[in-house]
Amino acid sequence: MSAPLFLGIDIGTQGARVVMIDVQGNVAATAGETFALSEQSREEQSPQEWWSISLNLIKAVVTRAKADVDLTSLRAISVTSTSGTVIPLDVNQQPLHNAIMYSDKRSEAQGSLCRKLAMEYAPDGYTGFNSSSGLSKMVWFVERFPGKAILIHRWVHAADFIIGKLSGRWGITDYTNVLKSGYDLRNLCWPGYLFQKLPLVRAWFPEVVAPGTVIGYIDPSLAHELGLTQEITVVAGMTDGCASQIASGAVHPGEWNTTIGTTLVIKGVTREEIKDPQDRIYSHRHPEGFWMPGGAGNIGADWVTSKFGEDLSNLTKEALQLIPTGHFAYPLQQQGERFPFVAPHARGFAPTGLSKAALFAANMEGVAYVERLAFETIQGLTGEKINRVFTAGGASNNDTWLKIRSNILNQPLIKMRHVTGAAGAAILAASKTHFPSIFEAVKAMTQVETQVQPEPKLAAVYERYYQTFVEILQEKGFTKAMSIN
Repeated sequence: MSAPLFLGIDIGTQGARVVMIDVQGNVAATAGETFALSEQSREEQSPQEWWSISLNLIKAVVTRAKADVDLTSLRAISVTSTSGTVIPLDVNQQPLHNAIMYSDKRSEAQGSLCRKLAMEYAPDGYTGFNSSSGLSKMVWFVERFPGKAILIHRWVHAADFIIGKLSGRWGITDYTNVLKSGYDLRNLCWPGYLFQKLPLVRAWFPEVVAPGTVIGYIDPSLAHELGLTQEITVVAGMTDGCASQIASGAVHPGEWNTTIGTTLVIKGVTREEIKDPQDRIYSHRHPEGFWMPGGAGNIGADWVTSKFGEDLSNLTKEALQLIPTGHFAYPLQQQGERFPFVAPHARGFAPTGLSKAALFAANMEGVAYVERLAFETIQGLTGEKINRVFTAGGASNNDTWLKIRSNILNQPLIKMRHVTGAAGAAILAASKTHFPSIFEAVKAMTQVETQVQPEPKLAAVYERYYQTFVEILQEKGFTKAMSIN
């Protein structure tokens, strides 16, 4: 028998991926499919199509893996998907409507109402409701489609739907998916105002368990169709951001992960919940009872391909010879920032007259300065030390940028080999079925690909430049509202 195997499924906005990983973190097989993205699919997508695609991808992974591994060693499956995406189901667990996507902005007015009610009736819980929140979408749907609303048997999140199809078990979800549906993660209950002040019914809302909790076994007919054993367990999933954090390695208190893709996303683990008066940061519940706070900025790496995409390899080599540049840039591609400071009027800036390589280097430094500001903001709110920083996203593939960031943060940066949401879901599947906790699962199943250490002399120069960058933000009025309390 081969080493124990675990399956992770990720249903994203633009595609799906399935991965099979063994207990040492080696990928046995993977398969993915890209969705055609349109304005309509940003608002609604078909959960039945998700399931059809997921099933085909599972079959592809099983076919690719069976030549090299013993499929009777497949122990557990879990699922990750987008946060805030919800689906109304009828009594037969059939969708009454397409999945209402987190990116659908039609529930903006309902989001404002939910936020107002939360501030009034449950201010110690999550209050950052907006159009991307599942709760807002539920209220919008009931108001918009009263004929369908009377047929609702339950609401499910995107990951819950796939888990239900896998196991035949419905009405169970996890800590991370329920945050934006209004669940009180501190007291572990659905607060009364949801049903007293909003047109919602308590029976529609699921039981909530820790991510990784065993929900049941794979449906026998599905196991037969796939040629798999019926002893495979299906476990509670989590949101895609949290699954990617798991895969990155940041699971202990004091550990954080920065993902720089289109945007800058920072997620970590704290012993205490972060309460941020400015709502820049919100906290998920950790599978082991700690907290998983995070924040996302509008700054990121979207400027790389749009401004420098034609010759990144040479630009990266040239930039390495120019750091530290002593130039100050903030490559924001749209107006407005939300994390680590709230500044609706913020705009990007950069010096004029720089060579392309120098501007490229200054932009990378600028994003790293904002990353450090984010960590200082977090430490100011928590009082808890940041011990380790992991990294993921497109920017983590650029060695020069890793060097810049490590020295500006004055922290080692650690990049794992497999940092996808699907990999995180597979690790989660193992966390309470093969291992006693997520800590042991991550230790065994993640593999360090790169580790970058700060250099004392370079870090000292960047320390001075960082202080200057912060002063520039203050002079521009971007950080007037930066106070932590």
